[in-house]
Amino acid sequence: MTRQRLWSLARTRWFDGLVVVGAAVGIVEAVLTQDVEDGPVGPVWFDVLAILGITLPLLARRRFRFGSMAVSGVVFAASSFVDDRLIPHGVVPFLTAIAVFVLFGLLRDRTQAVAGLGVGLGVTAIILRNDPKGSAAGFGFTALVFSLAWTVAFAIGRKLQEADEVKERLARAERERLERARAAVEEERARIARELHDVVGHSVSVMTVQAAAARRLLRPHQEQEREALLVVEQTGREALAEMRRMVGVLRRPEEAPALAPQPSLEHLDKLVAHTRERGLPVELRIEGDPVTLPAGVDLTAYRLVQEGLTNAIKHARAGQAEVVVRYGERDVELIVTDDGLGGGDGDGGGHGLVGMRERVSVYGGELEAGPQDGGGYRLRARLPLS
Repeated sequence: MTRQRLWSLARTRWFDGLVVVGAAVGIVEAVLTQDVEDGPVGPVWFDVLAILGITLPLLARRRFRFGSMAVSGVVFAASSFVDDRLIPHGVVPFLTAIAVFVLFGLLRDRTQAVAGLGVGLGVTAIILRNDPKGSAAGFGFTALVFSLAWTVAFAIGRKLQEADEVKERLARAERERLERARAAVEEERARIARELHDVVGHSVSVMTVQAAAARRLLRPHQEQEREALLVVEQTGREALAEMRRMVGVLRRPEEAPALAPQPSLEHLDKLVAHTRERGLPVELRIEGDPVTLPAGVDLTAYRLVQEGLTNAIKHARAGQAEVVVRYGERDVELIVTDDGLGGGDGDGGGHGLVGMRERVSVYGGELEAGPQDGGGYRLRARLPLS
């Protein structure tokens, strides 16, 4: 763990380490070259402070992106009025100046980056103006070197900015996709709960009515049977009332209570006819002997076919489609195929299929969806009968 922490620190703080090392080397260089011909003319204490003034501000570049380099440039220019040979003579000041131009070029704000180039060239002109050995040719060469460093950094900075923007867009798109998928799952679960209420509620209502009818047909001496049926009737009414309250919470304000019976596979003819009216030719095939399905499975099977045909019209832009309902001994298989573009509303990010997976998982079924090898899209589901 310690090695990883050190490696992470080295990757993020390597430039700070170079700045500190550069400051130390610059101080040693300024002190040792005081008596060298064309070297710094001192005083020594000033040269030490000047080296610290041009290097250490770069440590604050993360917080003060423009100001830290500007402060370093001001110290560069000001020191040349006291010791006119410190900056032109030293290696560390030259490398620091290169670093300042590079950091200016890497600024995200284009205006600040260009302003930094102007500040840097102005400081360079002041230093060479104060240098006894300065010349126009020397200024031109130095300005060219600094400008090239800034240009390269500016180009790299723009590429890095574009890469960061792409990453941000991708991350935002992924967050939005996950949020939409989560909302689709929640919406479909609420819809399943409401439809199950209609299915189960109908069954409980029948049980309650039958219990009440049977209770009224009992003879006077059958008190125990009458009490048992009364408990069944009261329990059924309480269950219906509680179910209505829960569905009232799940139901959207704009939704009205469902009064019509929920659709089933018996209504597939109407669904196929409606799809044909919308402009999509559909062939319906029933294989095997149709059996009576549990109400929830029957409703889920209908919704799967409905979703497959909706996808063929809205998303795949298909020219024709086929629906196959295959009854087996233990399950019913539903297949919806089309000759569209193969995009469907499936794993490519559609949320209708997300809800269908929720429905199928409720009954322990299987769902497959995806493009076909020969073109088009295929939705296949298998639902157990029990």
